[in-house]
Amino acid sequence: MATNIIITPEQEAQVAQLKLWFEKSLRNTQREGIDNVLWQLDERGFYTAPASAGHHLNEPGGLVLHSMHVFQMAKLLKATLKGGSNMITGETLMPEIDTLLPDDSIVIATLLHDVCKTAIYVQATKRQKLPNGVWTDVLGYNLDYSWAPFGHGEKSVIMLQNWGLKMTEDEMLAIRWHMSAWDLPFQSAEEKSSLNAAKENSALLTLVQTADGMAAGIMENDWTAAITRLKNKGEADRFTL
Repeated sequence: MATNIIITPEQEAQVAQLKLWFEKSLRNTQREGIDNVLWQLDERGFYTAPASAGHHLNEPGGLVLHSMHVFQMAKLLKATLKGGSNMITGETLMPEIDTLLPDDSIVIATLLHDVCKTAIYVQATKRQKLPNGVWTDVLGYNLDYSWAPFGHGEKSVIMLQNWGLKMTEDEMLAIRWHMSAWDLPFQSAEEKSSLNAAKENSALLTLVQTADGMAAGIMENDWTAAITRLKNKGEADRFTL
């Protein structure tokens, strides 16, 4: 079980702030079992883990920061549906959205969707090519799935249940299937049918899937090169809202 991650004092300070916010948000749900979940995550290095080995937020504290980004995106999407207006009729889009997407379920499903990544990252020396063509040693990560190798979304649900967290069916579906078809075993008709049924029955699942994709693919991407390219083409106005 990998928890020995080297972290700088600056990163440690950032992680401490994120941890306070993360724990407060989850405790505010007053959900049965949440205190033990938070203790277990702390013991297993959740707060210092990266969000990925070589992609988005692959740095100490990246996993808890990603979880926060997914929560923020989900809240923004819900607020748009609840308070936004139909562009043609002017009517409120979904005034009944609170019934489909309770706030405490959004907290649980977004902040805990990736607890399966706890204790899978092992810091290792990697080779990286600098812009000038010189290769150098940098700290990176290898993956170790030897502890609780149950998959991805289903592993998160199993871990949370084992730690005593009381979850709704919607929350379990959203966490289990947040990777959508990326988490399907090859050529499994049963799993595909289960995913489709989950999508039809859980608005929370669609919200978490969307928020997760937007957090990892937009909020946590480095768009410097893309913006520079568009500016050089005189297309910078495309980034103006």
